[in-house]
Order: sequence, then structure tokens, then C-alpha cells
Amino acid sequence: MADINVDQFANIRSVALEKILDKKKEGLKVVGIYCTFCPQELVLAAGAIPVGLCGTREDPIPAAEEVLPRNLCPLIKSSYGFALTDTCPFFAFSDLIVGETTCDGKKKMFEIMQDLKPVHVMQLPHQKSPFSFDLWVKEIRRLRSRIEEVLEVTITDEDIWKAIDLVNREKELLKEICDLNQMSPPPIRGIDLLTVTWSSGFSHDKEEVIQMMEALKNKLESIKIEPEAAQKPRILLTGCPVGLGSEKVIRLVDELGATVVAMENCSGYKTLELRTDRNNDDPIVVLAEKYVNIPCSCMSPNPYRMELLGRMIDDFKADAVIDLTWQACHTYNIESYEVKKLVKEKGLPFLHLESDYSSSDEESLKVRIEAMLEMTKQ
Repeated sequence: MADINVDQFANIRSVALEKILDKKKEGLKVVGIYCTFCPQELVLAAGAIPVGLCGTREDPIPAAEEVLPRNLCPLIKSSYGFALTDTCPFFAFSDLIVGETTCDGKKKMFEIMQDLKPVHVMQLPHQKSPFSFDLWVKEIRRLRSRIEEVLEVTITDEDIWKAIDLVNREKELLKEICDLNQMSPPPIRGIDLLTVTWSSGFSHDKEEVIQMMEALKNKLESIKIEPEAAQKPRILLTGCPVGLGSEKVIRLVDELGATVVAMENCSGYKTLELRTDRNNDDPIVVLAEKYVNIPCSCMSPNPYRMELLGRMIDDFKADAVIDLTWQACHTYNIESYEVKKLVKEKGLPFLHLESDYSSSDEESLKVRIEAMLEMTKQ
């Protein structure tokens, strides 16, 4: 596998912080978001910067546990801990926080978070039907009004369409980069791929990050990769969100001589196929059509995730699938049953891991991953 330098992407957060700090003095507005269900196009159309706030590190969890239950999902505790301890500058810069009802833990956490910042919670429909879609359209209209109110701006349809085109370009390029790993050998390691997909959510300037993606794509297409890399087992990772700080499974796979060629998680491939089409004159309706199709495990039923996973297994030529569930994430934990059936029908080894953000279980995880990798050789 080639040695790809993704430092430029790894530095996006620190560069964005400097730029936001400078521009805040000039009146720049920032909206913090916790989930891919939030239509970032509305934030961009308001002339503001959308930044990801989903916690992926263990450090602030002890502080969060003074308020939240210890047996809660580490993602929720990390997110709240960063806010409570004021150790996330992006949270501090945010003029509005947008949450969503993807799970009971998060929606109750957002109630408490309102003591720290203005929080707008989107009521997400958990099934697809004409009735629930109408409610979802109204929810996005309600978000538009709240952003206008808090940021003291007017969001025009024209600005929304411009933002839609910008986000479409970004997602298309990300998908093209991810799809390069369908090659054998794959040109980019799992940890580097995560750095690109996760870090891009912190950019202060989407045009700039699009240029970075174009340059990376061109480089990946032109490099020569050692043939030995083709012998490494190809792993598809699915399950809960993963970010820098919670990437231990990806790192362990790499250390054990395999490579994560694709990640279906919402920090990876899950949303990259979805585009906002101009099939309606109302940009809010087309945004609703796009975002209601995200195959999160909170949707019931959730057939698109299984369809997507099936295609990804074939397209990325996976030798095995790891399904990672964070502690207390009930929807992904239960849906793992369907994922296992799908993978077994494909005749591939399957490993379901339940973990948290700590390093205490790394040795046991390593043993289980190593055992799964042995099965790929049979």
C-alpha cells in the first residue's frame, strides 16, 4: 500500500479554528451539528459554517458521567463531556446547536445541553411513509426558521440551491475517493481514509476542501502500489460512527496485517450515494427526500442499509465484515442480527464487536480480530 500523506486533511480542524476565530470578530456565525441528518445546506445558505460536534474521544467522558449514566453510549457521553468542560472550541464558537432524535439517549442529553447553549432538536421520522415525510418536510422548514431567527438572517431558496450544488460536489468527490479502494491493491489505508472523510466535516471553506479532495484523488489514481499489498485481507467496517480518537478497531486491523478498505458507517460511505436532485421547485422538499433516505439503524425498517452493505461487500471485494457497536447503542446492536445474516449469505467471516472509547479491551479485540482474519485464509 502506498504511503499517502493526509496531513493536510488531519490539520483541517486546527486551520478551521484559526479561521473561525478571526472571522468571528467580523460577525461570522457557526452552527454545531451532531448528525448527518442535519441538512448542512441550510447552514451554508445562511452564510454560516456547519461544524461537526460528535464526540469521538474518551477524555471528557468522566466529567459527563457526573451528570449522565455511566452505562450510556460513549459517543453521547463524549459529546456532552466536551460541551460541559468547555474543551471543544467548535462548541464554544457555535451560535446554535442542532440535534436530532436518532436515539433516546441523545434526545434526552440535548434537553440537558440546552443549559449550555441554544439547542434546536429535529424530530426525526423513524419510518418512511407519506405521512412521516410530510412531518419531516415541516421539521426542515422549522429548522430553517430557527436558523434565521438565531443568526438574524434570511435564507433564500436561491442560496439553498447554491448550497445544495456545493454539498453535492463535495459528496461526489468523497465517494470517488472511497471508490478507489475497490481496486486491488487498495491505494489508501483505512486510517487515512477515515482522516479524509471525518476531518472534512470541520472545514471552514468547502471550496477549499473540494480542491484538496481533487488533488488527493488525482494522486491516488497515479501512484504505484507494491503488489504485496494485494495479499492483505480486505475488511469492510460497518456499525456505529467512528472518528479520529475512536478508531482503535481500524488501527488494530492494520496492525494485524489486514486493511479496512471501506467503512459503511455514517462517518464513511453511508451518505455518499445520496444526492439532492432538482426534481421539485421547493428546495426544502428535495432536501427532505435526500435526508430521510439515510440508512441509519434508527430507521425501522431499514432495508437500504442491507442493500448498500450487500453492494459494498461485492464492489470492495471484502474478505470479511466487522460490525462495530458502541456500548448501549441498542438499534445498531439489534440490527447486527440482520447484518450477520447478510454477510453469512455472502459466505464471508463476520465479527460483531461491542466496545467503548477506552483502550482497556484492545487486547481482547485484537485476539478476536486475529481469529477472524485467520478465517479469511481458509
